[in-house]
Amino acid sequence: MQTEIDKAAFREGLKIGIPTWFGVGAWGLVVGVAMIKAGLTLPQAFGMTFIVFGGSAQLASLPLIVAHAPVWVIFATALVVNLRFVIFSAILAPHFYHLPWRTRAIMGFLSGDVSVALFVQRYPEYAHEQGKLAYLKGLVYPNWSAWQIGSVIGILLGSQIPASWGLGFAGTLAILCVMLPSVINMAAVAGVVAAAAVAMLAAKLPYKLGLLIAVVIGMAVAMMFEEWLEKRQVKSSGSIEDDHE
Repeated sequence: MQTEIDKAAFREGLKIGIPTWFGVGAWGLVVGVAMIKAGLTLPQAFGMTFIVFGGSAQLASLPLIVAHAPVWVIFATALVVNLRFVIFSAILAPHFYHLPWRTRAIMGFLSGDVSVALFVQRYPEYAHEQGKLAYLKGLVYPNWSAWQIGSVIGILLGSQIPASWGLGFAGTLAILCVMLPSVINMAAVAGVVAAAAVAMLAAKLPYKLGLLIAVVIGMAVAMMFEEWLEKRQVKSSGSIEDDHE
């Protein structure tokens, strides 16, 4: 019985994730090309895509590597850009706390923005349900494969693709199509707007520090806005109860 539930859940995750594969693959292709254009060797580029597996952090760190920025700036930038994965871990942890740490570590490494967003839409509650792990696997395995296939193609063809093709812009559009549906509440919208405004205002800062600042401020605004909304809801609930009394 458990096996049948897991198989059905895996197929469901696989089916739900299909529309995102092209966008993820296109984004991987862009990052693969960017690594070669930035001057990384093939082993370095392959190592980065398989070990880092974080497109935003990779793209943010590449200009810093080219500019010979201090190592601490490169690591700090990649760390801040990828802080969202700490949030993803906090979201997924209550669903899988009972699993061995190796399983949790592997699934955590393979999980990305799209996979987590789709998983939360399917399982918004932490209640124990059979098939959760299988459903997540149905999302993350193809997602990881699509990214790596696109990235490897980009690495191998990077030197042959002219900049005039505008792949960077195409990849940005692809990832926007994938991620915009996950901006599902006002707090997320506030964070995105704040980060975008700061990124534009601070675009001329050296070492791409504008991106670093934009990410931090965007996250801070989203968290403060969410806290304000929760307090407002509590206050509204209290007012309603008083009216009833």
